[in-house]
Amino acid sequence: VRGPPLAGAFKERPRKPTAFRKFYERGDFPIALDSDTKGNKIAWKVEIEELDYLYCLPLFFDGLCETAFPYEFFARRGIHDMLEHGGNKILPVIPHLIAPIKNALSLRNRQVICITLKVLQHLVVTVGEALVPYYQQILPVLNIFKNLNVNSGDGIDYSQQKRENIGDLIQETLEAFERCGGETAYRKIKYMIPTYQSC
Repeated sequence: VRGPPLAGAFKERPRKPTAFRKFYERGDFPIALDSDTKGNKIAWKVEIEELDYLYCLPLFFDGLCETAFPYEFFARRGIHDMLEHGGNKILPVIPHLIAPIKNALSLRNRQVICITLKVLQHLVVTVGEALVPYYQQILPVLNIFKNLNVNSGDGIDYSQQKRENIGDLIQETLEAFERCGGETAYRKIKYMIPTYQSC
């Protein structure tokens, strides 16, 4: 008798073309690549504060699914730049960011998950309790990967230095969610991830 087939919880899902890539290739974003001795960064052709966040930020979040250069770089750097300079403009956009975040996490691609987790940490520090109502939509995939730590025995795991170990990143993200989410945050996290211990 054959055993049951694998459920495929960790299996990578196929990727669809993103709206971010289409808009970037059309030249709709006021961005260009700026290289110097410290590496690459985004040269914004307009002041970041003047951008239409309701239009731009969800498109950049849609680009989290990208793994090819330059799309992946522009999406990630653009999000961090906009979160740093957004101020009050970010709060009204949060409901529009949840679908792209869920899409990125549901791809089950390790690289995409790591990038999305770092973005989520930055987002929750920026908006605080405003993200709490959406924990139930974001956390299910994190629950699947929570214990996915690399056991290298005596070897050296360089992914820890680069912050690319998914298990550690998820723990960091959940702690940020609890710290920045106010009184109800721990209860919501515990409901979705029963093994989580309060920090």
